[in-house]
Amino acid sequence: MKQQAGQASTEGKQERFVYQDDTLIDKKFDWKQIRRLATYMKPYAKQLLPIIIIMMIVGTLAKLIYPLIVSYTIDNALEKHDLKLLIWMVAILFITYIVQWIANTLKIKYTNIIGNNIIYDLRHHLFSHIQSLSFRFYDTRPAGSILVRITNYVNSLQDLFANGVVNLMIDIVQLIGIVIILLTLNFKLGLAIICTVPIMFFVSTNLRKHIRLAWQLVNIKQSRLNSHLNESIQGMRVTQAYTQEQENMKFFYEMNSDNRKTWRKAVKLNNMFNPIIEITGAIGYCILFWYGSHLIGLDEMSVGDLVAFSSFIAFFWDPINRIGQMYTQLLLAMASAERIFEFIDEQPVVDEKDDAIELPTIKGDIKLDNVVFEYEKDRPALRAVSLDVKSGQSIALVGHTGSGKSTIINLICRFYDVVGGSVRVDGHDIRDITINSLRSQIGIVLQDTFIFSGTIKSNIAFGRPTATDEEIIEAAKAVHAHEFIMSLPDGYETEVEERGSVLSMGQRQLLSFARALLANPRILILDEATASIDTETELKIQEALKTLLKGRTSFIVAHRLSTIRHADKIVVLDHGRKMEEGSHDELIKHQGIYYGLIQSQYRFLEM
Repeated sequence: MKQQAGQASTEGKQERFVYQDDTLIDKKFDWKQIRRLATYMKPYAKQLLPIIIIMMIVGTLAKLIYPLIVSYTIDNALEKHDLKLLIWMVAILFITYIVQWIANTLKIKYTNIIGNNIIYDLRHHLFSHIQSLSFRFYDTRPAGSILVRITNYVNSLQDLFANGVVNLMIDIVQLIGIVIILLTLNFKLGLAIICTVPIMFFVSTNLRKHIRLAWQLVNIKQSRLNSHLNESIQGMRVTQAYTQEQENMKFFYEMNSDNRKTWRKAVKLNNMFNPIIEITGAIGYCILFWYGSHLIGLDEMSVGDLVAFSSFIAFFWDPINRIGQMYTQLLLAMASAERIFEFIDEQPVVDEKDDAIELPTIKGDIKLDNVVFEYEKDRPALRAVSLDVKSGQSIALVGHTGSGKSTIINLICRFYDVVGGSVRVDGHDIRDITINSLRSQIGIVLQDTFIFSGTIKSNIAFGRPTATDEEIIEAAKAVHAHEFIMSLPDGYETEVEERGSVLSMGQRQLLSFARALLANPRILILDEATASIDTETELKIQEALKTLLKGRTSFIVAHRLSTIRHADKIVVLDHGRKMEEGSHDELIKHQGIYYGLIQSQYRFLEM
């Protein structure tokens, strides 16, 4: 019973990482995926592919000529004791080897160039496309699942492009050449040996499906492992705060062990190809020496031909073995390609119209007209909300958690599209204008401030990279960030790590203020922007904002109601509906929901 309970517990934990896009795809081999991958080779086809094909043909011909030269040498130089001919044949063999070595060296060089360029293009295309996707895409997928597609899945295709495709072509050409030579040297013996090939393919056919599914499962397990690693690292402070290190390690151990078992199973299935090839090859050699000796006895072939046959059979099974391995590689590539193209085929939910216009410099008039929105079907987050904001006004959005404050902000920035009604900026429906021309005129400061790896200066200039040092310093001074920046070891050139771990929460918040203000937006949004700042710093920022918000339309979302009392208009939301609207004094006189919120907050502070 305990064991069953433990298994159930483990399975429950594993479900935490079973995402909708991480399931086995039980499909037949799909050449469409491979052909689609091949389109990334087109830009390099005219430049390097002809050189590779020429080197491939030259190298293959040199390899196939080698046994024929040996056969001729045995029958004509050794048996007849012709020393001069023997020296010539050895010289020709040496030249043939040098030609083959040069051709292979050039082939490897240029295939690696093409392979690396294709992987670069594919990863760049994937990353660029992901950046264009809407917030809904990120709402339903963990960062680790996205990361593994850009890294692991793309990396799994590298060997295919760098070596696999060209080697497959070489092996096919080599096989065709060997079959022709074997049948030409001795049709009966050649046909007897080639007849063993269908046996191998018949035995290995059922194995291929299991190998493909096994490698798909490996990819899925690695994706989940990466997702857990990403989550664990980001949540390390919470893990340590609640002393859950051992539990986290235990869970990781279970996932890591599961990943190892899956990998071993895939490798075990994959390795079953080699014995099939070797057994079939052994049968071929038995036929060769048994039937070949019989033909020599009948004087229907020479000893040199038998030696040539022996060499060609070795050459024959090597490419068949590699083609079997290549098939596995293609299966893995197809599984990776399916995951990659799932993301590339994902279309932004928030997309521009073909005739979308560029929004000129705006005044800042914003109008919400009976806006309806839902994150999930039949669960409205906003219910027929209307709001008319004039240029330069400051609007405060207040209400309980889940009332719709941040949703309004998301819709104004067009991170999501309305389900009903419309959002207009300066009279333009934002669905009719380009996204960049809209968002470039909006500055946002969030409660969860993200600081990128780099310098303090580069973080402030993130929204306006062309800003001068003087402008950066001026923006920092305006939000009272200059003093703490200068106290750092290298001032504005101080390096900070991802998420600004060396900075306090309040310092990160001040940097985000400076970043937004430097961008000089026409619309400024402060979403719980002062929640992590101490009272003294907040007072300084409030003074600065009086000047900085002048002439700009601003939206302020705050639970700390003292920060919004000077707003031109306060909008009270509750469960997605607009309940009250007016100035602070007007709403206090009304003694409605806003008045109740103020009273509740005062009572809380007095406790």
